[in-house]
Amino acid sequence: MTALVIRGAVAVVEAEGRVRTGDVVCVDGVVVGTPAPADATVIDASGCVVTPGLVNAHHHLLQTAFRTLPGTRGIPMRDWLPAMANAYSAAGVDPELTGIAARAGLAEALLSGVTTVADHHLTWPASADTVAMARAAADAAAGLGARLAFVRGAARDDPQEAALSAEAIAAALVDGCPGGVTDDGMLQVAVGPAGVHSDPRETFALLAEVAERRGLRRRTQANEVVDVEIALDRYGCRPLDLLEDWGWLAPDVTLAHLCGVTDDEIARIAASGVTATHAPGCDVPMGWGVAPVAKLRDAGIPVGLGTSGGGSNDAGHLLADARLAMQVSALVGPQLAASTVLSMATEGSADGLGRPELGRLIPGSAADLCLWDVSGVADAGVADPVAGLVWASPGRRPRTVVVAGRVVVVEGRLATDDEAEITARLFERVGR
Repeated sequence: MTALVIRGAVAVVEAEGRVRTGDVVCVDGVVVGTPAPADATVIDASGCVVTPGLVNAHHHLLQTAFRTLPGTRGIPMRDWLPAMANAYSAAGVDPELTGIAARAGLAEALLSGVTTVADHHLTWPASADTVAMARAAADAAAGLGARLAFVRGAARDDPQEAALSAEAIAAALVDGCPGGVTDDGMLQVAVGPAGVHSDPRETFALLAEVAERRGLRRRTQANEVVDVEIALDRYGCRPLDLLEDWGWLAPDVTLAHLCGVTDDEIARIAASGVTATHAPGCDVPMGWGVAPVAKLRDAGIPVGLGTSGGGSNDAGHLLADARLAMQVSALVGPQLAASTVLSMATEGSADGLGRPELGRLIPGSAADLCLWDVSGVADAGVADPVAGLVWASPGRRPRTVVVAGRVVVVEGRLATDDEAEITARLFERVGR
């Protein structure tokens, strides 16, 4: 038995609207409601707020290697997509680059308090060893001690090849695992086309068949500006009309972005049981829209939070994007509370992955948590230290991060890998 106790915190955030003080006791990687065993390791949380580990519900880890590229900022999405495709082609996407970029993106995630990342991988060069690419991302996560939900995506791929690849990846990484999640909960596989702007009905249908056969969740992107424009031009209807017709408005589906949705569409999404992911750190700076999060939540739609990729966001810091989500929410409805966006970044994202054991600190939850030091000048004058996590000190790093009961960040530094070596290796691979 391995036991860990977090003691002396200013506040412990169990779930949205549930904040307490006292110990957090973890036994064999699970939060328990019993007293700490006598031989438990104790972590002093004095001066800290303890939260569940953050869950990044929408990332493109490959794009960690392609940040701030000239000609890719503040441009229409129709122009951004080919610009990024040219960058991928020039770099030569292969298992090595996939693993190196994932390692860097996941290290950044852990250092910013994100313990689970959903990686919607969309770039699969012709004749690529797709299983090796997926395994490289999974190995990067395992080495760092992060949880990974690897999404076999598609973006203009041949539908049959995409489905065969998804089947092979699931067989190699999560064969026989209920819900596509390994027994230890550290790796999950899902499927999902980029969106109706890039993929035809056949791709959606064939990937849905793989998902049904393997018990995998489905994810896609919808209602960013280009998605709506292309759907109207190509099909004469809006993206959600197509997704409904193609069987992709269902409880096992999560839709990212949802910037331009009507009240009627929100009602249809809610009735279907779909979950949503907000990605303001991508959509806002690129001018692609702002999702009406308050309306979505009021309709009963679970909403998570994602950073999207480095090609549009440049950062994988989910707490910073929670702050942005709170700030821009007033542009499209009532302002979201700090507790709301924090819950989006934890339990909301976890629910979109079908993982109720994540994003919470209640008995039975996974022992994924962060200690955030709120004793410094950046938090001076803050009346509510939990709200201050989001409002104050943009870009703050957690002091300690625990995943499955294992300490992976200590005093703001990786305990499982070398940050400098990770950074140098990525620059070496991309020649910058």
